Amino acid sequence: MKLENGKLDSDMLRQIVFDKITYRNDDVKVRPGIGEDCALIDFGDYDCVMSTDPISSTVSDIGRLAIHITCNDIASNGIQPLGIMLACMLPEGTTDKDVEEIMEQAGTTAAEVGVEIIGGHTEITPAVRQPVIVSTAIGKAPAGTSQDGNDMQPGDFIMMTKAVGLEGTGIIACDHEEEIRKAAGEDGSRLVSDEEIARAKSFLDLVSVVPEGVAAGKVGTHGMHDITEGGILGAVWEMCQISHTGAEVWEDAIPMHPETEKICRLFDVNPLRLISSGSMIIIVPKEKRSAMEEAMKAAGVDAFIIGVIKEESEGICMAKHILTCGSGSPGRIRVKIDPPYADEIYKTYKGEKI
Repeated sequence: MKLENGKLDSDMLRQIVFDKITYRNDDVKVRPGIGEDCALIDFGDYDCVMSTDPISSTVSDIGRLAIHITCNDIASNGIQPLGIMLACMLPEGTTDKDVEEIMEQAGTTAAEVGVEIIGGHTEITPAVRQPVIVSTAIGKAPAGTSQDGNDMQPGDFIMMTKAVGLEGTGIIACDHEEEIRKAAGEDGSRLVSDEEIARAKSFLDLVSVVPEGVAAGKVGTHGMHDITEGGILGAVWEMCQISHTGAEVWEDAIPMHPETEKICRLFDVNPLRLISSGSMIIIVPKEKRSAMEEAMKAAGVDAFIIGVIKEESEGICMAKHILTCGSGSPGRIRVKIDPPYADEIYKTYKGEKI
């Protein structure tokens, strides 16, 4: 069976990846699983936290995003990352200036995040058609202090930081700028202005969730998850798999920038299923809501309550407002949230780049 672009769906990941991993080491506290961003290893008084991820769907900001993607995973455990390794596979025709630009991005971003690039690998290879970087980040925490999604309980609030689709919108605006610039309505007017394109591209400056992750870890959570491939709906679904709970997400409470809405409409992309690095899900115990909101404010991070954790029997759903038939008055329906599938961003490449 030929597989689609993007990460494997959850059932296939279990069947042909996780089920093939049979050896167990007693020092490993957290192993691969749906919704698990990090491995956790017992180092005595400390736990070692590790995560690895690729950047393969963009070129223009690959050095910057390669740092953020795995540092965000470490931060989802409430921990400041301390080291990162980069394996760079670059296509034939790559110049020394190309490599220098990638590493300048990576070096500058690492300094901003406060993580040291401690190693990696760089090669030119015909195996890739565009740059691919796999990054592995490492953090440490006093034993037992890492945030854990297994703690999720019915009644907990689902908090989301910033807005959906930040990374996806930024990537699309960078990689398809000319196409967006030329898009016009029936009257010939442009659908997305130069100012909106510039703002959309600037969203890539917002893709770190280290500040909110570390701040939330100090308050104490019932789990966190940075919103990557599969978007906000995929992230909520994955978290519920860890804790065997249900959830209700309120569609009208999910924050979205108008630039994201416009660009997603142009490419027929669902923003709620679009890669959203820069946004974090924080599962907040009821009694800590006020403290968490204050912590986010102190960290300078916008945060919104977008739903609540439910019993597993109630399912994983999104509440949507609709107009009730006949009366014209508003009503609400609950729509099942399906497992994550290939990220919506792949629709924008039409097979030519991925």
